[in-house]
Amino acid sequence: MISKNQIKQISQLKQKKFREIEQKFIAEGIKVIQELIASDLKLIHIYSTEDFDFGVQPNLISQISESDLKKISALTNPNTCLAVFEIPALPQPKTEGLQVALDDIRDPGNLGTIIRLCDWFGISDLICSETTVDVYNPKVVQATMGSITRVNIHYVDLKKYLEQTDLPIYGTFMDGENIYNEKLATDGIIVMGNEANGISAEIEKLVSNRISIPRFGTLQATESLNVATATAITLSEFRR
Repeated sequence: MISKNQIKQISQLKQKKFREIEQKFIAEGIKVIQELIASDLKLIHIYSTEDFDFGVQPNLISQISESDLKKISALTNPNTCLAVFEIPALPQPKTEGLQVALDDIRDPGNLGTIIRLCDWFGISDLICSETTVDVYNPKVVQATMGSITRVNIHYVDLKKYLEQTDLPIYGTFMDGENIYNEKLATDGIIVMGNEANGISAEIEKLVSNRISIPRFGTLQATESLNVATATAITLSEFRR
């Protein structure tokens, strides 16, 4: 069972301001919830339409109707379960190794995919500008498919963060140097820009290495790559 008050409280977690107040977020779907349970995240409660064994104490699970799940779900077509987790405190970013920095990424799907890419390529710290979409947005959580538990996502004043680092700063630009011809560092920060406008002017000034993914098409007509796709290619080349 789930009360009207609980429905209201959980539904409010779809909004960033309430997630920040409560320090909680929601996740949906058996696979995602299982991944989060297996991590160090603190589970608050699970609401499920099916009697599924999540491997947690029975008092942490409530069986609810499909209509009630639809009221608390952030999905157009709700899955069979939704869980509430506590937002964890994070350690400070490392001062060595490879990092990815996001300058005003707005699309939840892009952020979720980039988090998965960081997980795949062994990037432990993802640095986000304060205007980048919230990592605990339900759509981002879904898109990470559990990788949110293995990557530390930090929200910072990106300009100040880059000004204070001793690491080389790489930026992706259409007119940058061909990434396939460059000698790439094992320690550094790779800046990826906004979907529509790229890297902002104030961040561009701080970039020490301008790189580009060359176009090989005969017509050279494609304007740009999706930011998540560009991140995948860039990280693959850095790791190569």
